[in-house]
Amino acid sequence: MDNFTKKLYILTDSNQTYQELIKKLNLPDLEITNRRSEAQILLAAPPMLAKQFNDFPKVKWVQSVYAGVDALMNNSLRQDYTLTNVKGIFGQQISEYVLGFCIQHCRHFNTYTHQQSVRQWRAHSYRTLSERSMLILGTGSIGSYLAKTAKALGIHTMGINSSGIPAIDSPFDEVFHIQELKYAVSKANILVNTLPNTKNTVGIINQDALLDAKELLLFNVGRGSAIDERSLLNALDSNAVNHAYLDVFEQEPLAADHPFWTHTGITVTPHIAAVSFPHQVVEIFAENYKKQHKGNELQHVIDFSKGY
Repeated sequence: MDNFTKKLYILTDSNQTYQELIKKLNLPDLEITNRRSEAQILLAAPPMLAKQFNDFPKVKWVQSVYAGVDALMNNSLRQDYTLTNVKGIFGQQISEYVLGFCIQHCRHFNTYTHQQSVRQWRAHSYRTLSERSMLILGTGSIGSYLAKTAKALGIHTMGINSSGIPAIDSPFDEVFHIQELKYAVSKANILVNTLPNTKNTVGIINQDALLDAKELLLFNVGRGSAIDERSLLNALDSNAVNHAYLDVFEQEPLAADHPFWTHTGITVTPHIAAVSFPHQVVEIFAENYKKQHKGNELQHVIDFSKGY
């Protein structure tokens, strides 16, 4: 794009909030438009955009308001534009979700809440989190942030990625190649999936991966497609998995007759482990816009061939 006025269209569930935040920044040569036909830049929720992409013939850059861009990976949709997502803002929220439930489970807080309601005085033995090992699928920004916060509680942290090589200054105690998943799971007490949805991650948590698991706490905060549902139910029945905390699903909302709702070994949450706070998204958009305005490369660019 050149440095003439750029037309931005906002397509989210919080358009007014985003519009007010962006106007306050007074970004150079940027004008918010209500005319889809003239928009060159979109600040958009991918699921909404996927259904309406043909309305935006001039778009050159889409800034997703989510980390996940699965909805735009369909080969039937155009890919002749630059797509960027948001990163670096979800680690804190994911850490609170995972570690919050870990502490609740290991310290029997739900049990004590019930016991209070029936006036029962009964202590339960427990092990601290410092005696646990956590395996995180994905060593990117979210996985790395979670590893740092878990280590602060004394948890031994292990990561899985496609290379088996830790990054410089890696927060992980150990990093394994994706082909070592089964072995790594056998060493873990807690398994957390943070991976995006790609052809290589579909059903990655399956019967083989869980074969040697022992009373595992399993968290899925990545994508629902990562879990083979039948394998998970079997693992719960055999106590290979002690409890599963599931925030994402292949079909959302989760169907009312889905067995996950009533399984005592599963906690269902409605895709709330980490949400996009508009002020944080706008900070990322503004930084990217300034880069684009100066002719520099954008950050967090999605590779359509990889899906992330």
